[in-house]
Amino acid sequence: MALYAAAAAVLAGVESRQGSLKGLVYGSSFQNVKQLYALVCETQRYSAVLDAVIASAGLLRAEKKLRPHLAKVLVYELLLGRGFKGRGGRWKPLLDRHQARLKAELARLKVRRGVSQNEDLLEGGSKPGPASQVPRFVRVNTLKTCSEDAVDYFKRQGFSYQGRASSLEDIRALKGKCFLLDSLLPELLVFPARTDLHEHPLYQAGHLILQDKASSLPAMLLAPPPGSHVIDACAAPGNKTSHLAALLKNQGKIFAFDLDAKRLASTATLLARAGVSCCELAERDFLEVSPSDQRYRRVQYILLDPSCSGSGMLTRQLEEPGPGVPSQERLRALAAFQQRALSHALTFPALRRLVYSTCSLYQEENEDVVRAALQRSPAAFRLAPVLPSWPHRGLGTFPGAEHCLRASPETTLTGGFFVAVLERVEVPSSVSQAEASAPEVTPNPAPKRKKRRRKATAAPSSQPDM
Repeated sequence: MALYAAAAAVLAGVESRQGSLKGLVYGSSFQNVKQLYALVCETQRYSAVLDAVIASAGLLRAEKKLRPHLAKVLVYELLLGRGFKGRGGRWKPLLDRHQARLKAELARLKVRRGVSQNEDLLEGGSKPGPASQVPRFVRVNTLKTCSEDAVDYFKRQGFSYQGRASSLEDIRALKGKCFLLDSLLPELLVFPARTDLHEHPLYQAGHLILQDKASSLPAMLLAPPPGSHVIDACAAPGNKTSHLAALLKNQGKIFAFDLDAKRLASTATLLARAGVSCCELAERDFLEVSPSDQRYRRVQYILLDPSCSGSGMLTRQLEEPGPGVPSQERLRALAAFQQRALSHALTFPALRRLVYSTCSLYQEENEDVVRAALQRSPAAFRLAPVLPSWPHRGLGTFPGAEHCLRASPETTLTGGFFVAVLERVEVPSSVSQAEASAPEVTPNPAPKRKKRRRKATAAPSSQPDM
């Protein structure tokens, strides 16, 4: 029941302009941020439909104690979501009493509008576009398990493993309980769009991380070998931090910074669940971290994913109703901060490789920031040519910009994203030559699609038996 109350509180806060949807979700005391975020976004997307059904059914007139925002969340879950499945608390019997009437009103609304699918009820601006076709990417947490065992577990649950994806068309064709292994990242599983795994035992035990493919690129491209010292400059909510720890095999050190105390607390929870033991979290502004501090003298790798407009996020339009285009003033302010952060990161004396990434679509936050940083230190750093087969490249605003990567629902079936890899032209004298070669990223063999005569095991209550 806490989930529905938290979702209702966020919706009420958005309506009364207490903050943005995302800010209110992260400010909530509800622990599972992603689950809350998904429920609020979907409820808000169907807001007009839910209002019409609730009014026609006379739900609020009949149930005086039921508040409008909570009613909207509960009716969404009943009619359009996953159903209560044992949840709902004291409100479930109330909804059960009105279930037949609510379903009948939804059916009448479809008849009046001449549609057959729930999504056809949405207004033009709320109808699903390419973003709705983005699959569910799931990163296997190799600190706790491996891809082969995760694949095996899903197969025992009745999922059909289709092997390694060979093209975007393979991913677009995913339906039902089929899943694939990603063609680029050996620990990334791919499920059909809108597959909900928030309550899956592997996710709850930290064996799986729900993370978009584009968001998985920064840590993969940074590729710090085990034993390295790494800075995650803007760490919350922690998905990339946990990915770095997995690449390090918990050997070495991650210095993770973030200014937002609540987001940092959520990060700590995620890292603990993921089994991360090599990370030092600090509530601190990265710009105030001194490159001359002896604690960071061995930092050779930095991941910088700073605050941005979020224009590439799949649910961004639901966060801020309306066109959602940031003003030029806000873009300039964000870009100025991003440039300061990138320039600061490049001053760490032992730095060898840095990944700059955003979930923004705007040139001002992406190519322009990278170009400005390179112009300040033209002889020290260069853009590394990475993933030559990646289909979506940086905008050609300066020589070498094609080495940057972009992502979008239309071109890569991911969220909107930008990634640039900067590497030092000459290795600092304090770093040995043996340490200087960055590891190559080569996909591991895909788990074989073996036929097994094995009875499906019951889902574990806490730690999955893998």
